[in-house]
Amino acid sequence: MAKSGQRKGNGTIRVVVAVCILAVMLVGFYYYLTHKSNGGSEDDTKITKSQQVLMRNLESNYPPSPKEVMKYYCDITQCFYNEEHTEAEIEELGRQIQKLYDIELVENQTEEVYLENLKVDILSMSENVISSYSLPSSTDVDYFSKDGYDWARLYCNFNIRKGTDIISTVEQFLLRKDENGRWKIYGWKLVEE
Repeated sequence: MAKSGQRKGNGTIRVVVAVCILAVMLVGFYYYLTHKSNGGSEDDTKITKSQQVLMRNLESNYPPSPKEVMKYYCDITQCFYNEEHTEAEIEELGRQIQKLYDIELVENQTEEVYLENLKVDILSMSENVISSYSLPSSTDVDYFSKDGYDWARLYCNFNIRKGTDIISTVEQFLLRKDENGRWKIYGWKLVEE
């Protein structure tokens, strides 16, 4: 009789020990998960849109179509006018956007003059934000050949917010394919409505 009571006591002790071990494991796992996510968020640094745009290596990852060139151009343009930048960051963004320009457009002015004009332009638009842009579908890009070059013409709509007002502008862009088969921005103009 004493043995069966002892066995019941041992069985209860075993269950209590197993429950305690399981509880400790659950608490340890919870601690691991909560500290893992907190530790990860401390190490994660938020990348600005400008930094994201600048990380693109155009030598190895150039946009393949006129529409994609314009999308990247518009992303950089939004960075110019929608974020605060140091002078060095503006210059870096300016050099990056110039890589999308046709050689003839780039040669119209020195880099120094271009960057100074860019800074003045950004300052003049400081009260404005490019809230969005829209590009045409790929089928609405006008492709043609002239003077031995392949050209593409497309329109881009910019929605610019100034205070509570939104102004919509349309610009026509002309792109020319260079000797490496890359579409480069040859020029643009504001479309009068």
